Amino acid sequence: STLLFFLFPGTDVGVSGGSASKENAAVTHITAQPSLSTTPEPWHLLVTQTPAKEKAKEGETVVLSCHFNSPQCPSLTDVMVKWYKEDEKGQMDLLESNVTVLPNNSRVFMSGDLSQGDASLVILNVTTSDHGIYFCEVALPNGKVVTGDGTKLRIRRALGLFGIEESIGTIIGVVAAGIGGVVVLIIVLTPQLRRCILCMRQGSHQ
Repeated sequence: STLLFFLFPGTDVGVSGGSASKENAAVTHITAQPSLSTTPEPWHLLVTQTPAKEKAKEGETVVLSCHFNSPQCPSLTDVMVKWYKEDEKGQMDLLESNVTVLPNNSRVFMSGDLSQGDASLVILNVTTSDHGIYFCEVALPNGKVVTGDGTKLRIRRALGLFGIEESIGTIIGVVAAGIGGVVVLIIVLTPQLRRCILCMRQGSHQ
């Protein structure tokens, strides 16, 4: 009998309208339910880079520390780590998706254990071109990305500033010692000089 109501135009519209509104209400209720239950809870992620500044001499190995913590993340090994450097030339990516992206460069790689929340970066045999600010970026499986505050790396030339500073220090020390010696000689010789001057005056008077 229900089919007849829908097939013939002479049927009561209110009946079909009422049934349709009930169906719509049911559908609305069903579709709203999953959206409430499947709303993901935001994962808290903390990325720490310490210390804020690092210094190294040419040729040394540098480890840039990066640690992350996400209590609600089921597995820390599922994260994706990116490292990039900023300097006067701009931004340069060093590592993406836990893998070095620099061509023909095995000097830069990640050494940390991701399962322990460690994404530290190693740079072997640093040069002056490695100076800059290094950023550690961690991405969770849900797409949340957090970047550390950065670590500023300064590279000293092996025979550059330090050698000059040592040379200047040595020169100043030698000069100071020389001046000190001269002062001592003057103090010691002053009485003798006075006697000689007196002798010369006496001789000239005679």
